[in-house]
Amino acid sequence: MADSESMSLDTSNDAGEDPLQDMADEDLFRMVEEMQKENDVLATETQMFEKYLKRNETKDALGAPGQGAATPGIVPSASNQDVMRGVNRKRSKSRSSNIDKSSMRLNTEQKCDIAQKEIDELKEEIEKLKENCEKILDTYKAIMEEADLRLAETKKESYEFDRDILKGSVNARTATVMAEKVVRYFEDKLRSRDALVEKLRLKNSTLKVQKKKLHLQLKQKEEMGEVLHEVDFNQLKIENQQYLEKIDERNQDLLRLKLMAGKTLQVLNSYKKKLHTLTMESERLKSEITARNDLLTRIDAETKVVEVERAKAEKINRKLRQQLADYRVPEVMDYVTEKADLYELQKKVRSWERKVEIAEMALKTHRKSWNQLQAGANQMQATQWGRMMEAV
Repeated sequence: MADSESMSLDTSNDAGEDPLQDMADEDLFRMVEEMQKENDVLATETQMFEKYLKRNETKDALGAPGQGAATPGIVPSASNQDVMRGVNRKRSKSRSSNIDKSSMRLNTEQKCDIAQKEIDELKEEIEKLKENCEKILDTYKAIMEEADLRLAETKKESYEFDRDILKGSVNARTATVMAEKVVRYFEDKLRSRDALVEKLRLKNSTLKVQKKKLHLQLKQKEEMGEVLHEVDFNQLKIENQQYLEKIDERNQDLLRLKLMAGKTLQVLNSYKKKLHTLTMESERLKSEITARNDLLTRIDAETKVVEVERAKAEKINRKLRQQLADYRVPEVMDYVTEKADLYELQKKVRSWERKVEIAEMALKTHRKSWNQLQAGANQMQATQWGRMMEAV
């Protein structure tokens, strides 16, 4: 596109006409923006091609003594050959100026191949950077764990020193720390440190022996040709990727099953709650039915009692109704006569009650007199008896 525009501009300049004069400001502004975007793309491509060229020049410089020998197990592809051919054409630009410029340019396939190689290189650099960062992170984690362990040991030793020496070794009389206990404490600590050093030394020697054995095994495998090549590593990577995809699928299935189990558990819990609610409701209804049955039994018994009482009341009511029907009102003169007789009888009762009261009063008076006479007679008899006893 840039070539066509430059050619059009050249032809227009050759013709003596300026095409920019006929264009509006918006068109000029849009064209400038497009040219800037194209320049940015070309700058990015140029930067990528320069990096690729520098890397290949470095590889060529390193492989100069044996240029005729190819790398074992690696066959250069046609695209690589085209790329190198394009690079060689670029190198020969300064030497042969008579070559056509169109033959010095890379085609689309070569550009895509270079871009793919740069992407692979960037991925490798990113992986290496990740590995380095992980190693640094692991180192820092190990340093932090070691610092935590040392801090815990220091705190423990400080606590033990404070407990055993500063508080446990103080003389109660002089209020000073006894030197013998301090010396014994430090001797014990030194012995424990020596034992730990000896233990670590033995462990280190054991690990060295294991390292030598592993080196010998690795050397034997290299001599026997059991060392894995790059193709084997690539195959293992592919298999590892396939297994990782299968593991992801199984993890997705497991996650889906866990979600199903969670939903099933939620439904089960809801049904359990409903069952518990219905069970409580059933028990409440059963107790209510039992209470209603007891109440019905009591009501039946009370109904029977009420029926009996009702029968008795009806019988009395019929008797009273019969008496009321048979009742006859007496004559007026008979009523007056009966009333007069009742009044006379009441008068007689009151008179007799008065007479009884008088008689009771007389009886009390006579009893009192009688008691006095009886007491005097008893006194006289006693006096006479005493005189007779004296006379005897």
